[in-house]
Amino acid sequence: MPAILVEKLMKVFNGLKAVDEISFEVKEGELFGLLGPNGAGKTTTLNMLATLITPTSGKAFVAGFDVFKEKDKVRKSIGMVFQEPALDNYLTGRENLEFHGMMYGLKRREVKERVKGALKIVELEEFADKLVQTYSGGMKRRVEIARALVHQPKILFLDEPTLGLDAQTRRKIWEYIKKLNKEKGVTIILTTHYMEEADFLADRVAIIDFGKIVALDTPGNLKNILGGDVISIEVDNPQNAKRIFEKLAWVKKMNQENGIFYLHVEKGEEKIPLLIRIDEKEAGFQIKSINLRKPTLEDVFLHFTGKTIREREITQGEKLKEMVKHHRR
Repeated sequence: MPAILVEKLMKVFNGLKAVDEISFEVKEGELFGLLGPNGAGKTTTLNMLATLITPTSGKAFVAGFDVFKEKDKVRKSIGMVFQEPALDNYLTGRENLEFHGMMYGLKRREVKERVKGALKIVELEEFADKLVQTYSGGMKRRVEIARALVHQPKILFLDEPTLGLDAQTRRKIWEYIKKLNKEKGVTIILTTHYMEEADFLADRVAIIDFGKIVALDTPGNLKNILGGDVISIEVDNPQNAKRIFEKLAWVKKMNQENGIFYLHVEKGEEKIPLLIRIDEKEAGFQIKSINLRKPTLEDVFLHFTGKTIREREITQGEKLKEMVKHHRR
């Protein structure tokens, strides 16, 4: 049996389908990513698997245990790092970890040993006896990851593990997550709305939008769906440009966002000169900028949803406000 098995899992809040009959599985030892905008249902999914909220319908098994019927066994099998900070600032890093171990019923000597090991993994040994309130954001995140490991869970849940951190600190956290998965063999499922995070960390990625999984595969395979290169072109007259670009037989797919076109083509370096040579007067538009790059998971999300993650977050935020407003009436 896989480490996590989900079948048609659904959660409804006041008529709103936060998670809409999703199905997936996570293999033992896999690092699995749930990628999508804020409000897509990622955290709700994680909370159902962690037995923090009860699903409306469907099935889910974590470490072989039913999230409906065997909640205690599920909780003993998992570690969780929440999106919001959950440390006691008036305790030291070591004390936070020791308290967590005692809550799981571990003996004092066992707690000491495990805390020492967890601190070593996240490289916080020299700061272990300082108050958490003196830690940086990245250090606090590392303590939370270490805390989730003290009871030696089979599966680790990470909810937006690098949210709010600067790029350098984010990279460091990625290294710790990779280390846990590859060297320690911990099965990990993480949620993120950072494309590069999912691409760098996850063995497989499920793209989730409006509570539904719209695509699931390895990052490489998802990007290969688009094929070739991506040429991004900013123009002064999108309407005229669209008319011309649609006639180009070598454009495999085209997306448009805020006056910028994304053309999916083969051998992009050969196509750029062709675009530049388009007669401006005849075409009725001017090229303001043009760039060539390989496809990213952002392009994959755009391909399946018609929106970027940023645009979708705005859309989902407006929808949520409308639902709340309607509910209050």
